[in-house]
Amino acid sequence: MADAGGAGFGVLLRQARLEASLTIEALAEASGVSVRGIGDLERGRRATPQRGTVAALANALELGEPERERLLAAARSGRDPRRVAADVRAFPRSIDDFVGRTAELARLTALADGAASGPPVVVAVSGPPGTGKTTLALQAAREVAERFPDGQLMLDLRGMDDTPPGAAELMLRVLKSLGVADRELAKAGPQGHPELYRQVLAERRCLLVLDNARDETQVRPLLPSAGAAMVLITSRRKLTGLESVHRLLLGELSPAEAAAFLTALVGDERAEADPAALAEVAGRCAHLPLALRVAGNWLATRTGWTVRRLADRLALEERRLDTLTAGDVHVSAAFDLSYRQLTPTTARMFRLLSLVDGPDVSVAGAAQLTGQPLFDAEDALEELVETGLLGAHQDRYRLHDLLRLYARGRLHAEEPAEDSAAARSALRRWLLETAVVAGRWYEPGHGAPPATWQGTVDLSTAEHARRWLQDEGGNWLAALRAAATAGDHATVVDVAEALHWFSDQWIFWGHWPEVFGTAADSAQALGDPLLEATHLNYHAWALLTCEGRHHESLDRSAQALAAAQRAGDLPQQGWAHQYTSWTLLRLRDYAAALRHNREAARLFEAAGDLHGALQARSGLGQALWEGGRLEESIAENLDTLAFLDKSGDRIGQHIADFTRSSLQSYIGHAYADLKNWSKAAVHLRTAVDLCHAGGNPEMGSRNLIHLGNVLLKAGRHEEAREAFSRCLALGAAADPHRLTVARERLADLDAL
Repeated sequence: MADAGGAGFGVLLRQARLEASLTIEALAEASGVSVRGIGDLERGRRATPQRGTVAALANALELGEPERERLLAAARSGRDPRRVAADVRAFPRSIDDFVGRTAELARLTALADGAASGPPVVVAVSGPPGTGKTTLALQAAREVAERFPDGQLMLDLRGMDDTPPGAAELMLRVLKSLGVADRELAKAGPQGHPELYRQVLAERRCLLVLDNARDETQVRPLLPSAGAAMVLITSRRKLTGLESVHRLLLGELSPAEAAAFLTALVGDERAEADPAALAEVAGRCAHLPLALRVAGNWLATRTGWTVRRLADRLALEERRLDTLTAGDVHVSAAFDLSYRQLTPTTARMFRLLSLVDGPDVSVAGAAQLTGQPLFDAEDALEELVETGLLGAHQDRYRLHDLLRLYARGRLHAEEPAEDSAAARSALRRWLLETAVVAGRWYEPGHGAPPATWQGTVDLSTAEHARRWLQDEGGNWLAALRAAATAGDHATVVDVAEALHWFSDQWIFWGHWPEVFGTAADSAQALGDPLLEATHLNYHAWALLTCEGRHHESLDRSAQALAAAQRAGDLPQQGWAHQYTSWTLLRLRDYAAALRHNREAARLFEAAGDLHGALQARSGLGQALWEGGRLEESIAENLDTLAFLDKSGDRIGQHIADFTRSSLQSYIGHAYADLKNWSKAAVHLRTAVDLCHAGGNPEMGSRNLIHLGNVLLKAGRHEEAREAFSRCLALGAAADPHRLTVARERLADLDAL
């Protein structure tokens, strides 16, 4: 082959064919490459043949090693990504300070490795505005670029524009950028461009970043059907209509990642001077990359500002979005682009969601806000999820903090004040009414909702009621506070009364002292000494059991006793003595505890209060155990178990289950103190099983720790490991302190 200098592949191929005295047809037959394919290559219509095609042609031409290498070099030159036309914008430099997203980058890299052998890999990267979808795609493109030597292209699909480019226009840009000649495009015509597009991508190893996609219709025609290409699509929408794509949903950064991002922007010295303030800035930016960048740039350009000064400025919710502005970058503007694409009904749902007091909301709760039927409300919520303006986990929906502030601003600007107030009232009223019905599952004499109850949530079982009360805890608690502030004391008292026995199922929630303290204040405001005594007693229990505030609990039970005596009510006098007894046990005043316990038992018996009598018996067994009278304690608790069995259905099922598990636990503790590990383990296992059957994982976690400790002392290490592992498996439903203990015990076992 004569020296052709820097000639292109087509020129070299034609020269070699003529030197070999071969027609195109003869070369096609010898190489297996089509006549049309060879003609297109020689005329420059196809500038980047694959290596296998070049090898087949070189073999058919019987080229020597130098000529073969020259032909291969010309083919590689045709695939040089630096030859990409300038009308496709280059990757920007703004990702040099990229932080975090380690797992996401690892996944994209692995997918890029798989794309080398085909079929094409398509990844849809979605998430709320400001989560850094484009930045992640660009960072990934940089890291995997070498795997796609035939071109790396990025197209801005301008999905937020009123008139974004269509698929035909975008397809043409890709073809021209990959070097397809104008005469070839003209020959194919607009109708032939899709076929030409698929053919070109099938023959090349290309990486396409389709940024800011509007919807499936815009991107579907751009997805290759064959070859070794990779396509990264970024969109605020989830693009759920696309088939055969990998999905990557971005959320906020972790607190550690957010702090690292801010540190990279403001410098180590300023960040380390006040790490608490840095964490506050990150939190008030909702760990959202766009907001973090704006905050970091704000500090970077105001060298006289401390991080604390910005943290304090961001603490003002009403000014936070205004503060998060740097030059022409506005966090609220990013939200506005998505908001203005919503339908009117969904936009109203978005605005009203800012009225939710808790961290998230259910479909039923959202429907109360808007007055929609459930299915219509769900459709609106799912549209918000699809557009990236709302997060979803299982059947709960959540606005992150900055979007909540933005939605609140739209609410004030667009929703009449009276309509907003009516929506908030409807939600709060529904929450408190439903809380009463759900809580009564656990109250003696109530149980399942009455047949006349018309609710929008399923409370057909106690487990459903428990789950609803826990899922909506933040919301109904806020509604209870609002009712107290508004002076609706009767409602506050009704709600607290309905939740009294349920509180045993969720002891470690953390808010029972507030619930029952608020109810005690409301009862006092109502001027009813019996109600006052009742809720003071509940508050005494909560202070003792939930927070260990012993002396405050004693003060409350003394106030309850005085109110109950004014009311002439024996059962509440009994409960006041019972709670006093329990508190004195914690303070190790066993003699005084037994006196109050006996007085409680006498009052309950005189009043014919079976549930109170049961608790007095249980308290006596506990007092005997804690006082060191172990054999008497075991006998008393066994006697109380027999009393429970004899009482039958006169004792509420949930109360009976809870008390049985407590009694078995006390017996197990007493046997453990007697160093009878075998019997202790039997009773503690029974307590664990009863907690599991009764749906009380918090108390179950306590008993699993006690069981594991007993098994350790008995030398039964594998059984102990199983108990501690079961405790850990309860996760967030367990007593947090017991989870810590379980981890420590398992670490000790691993070290043996």
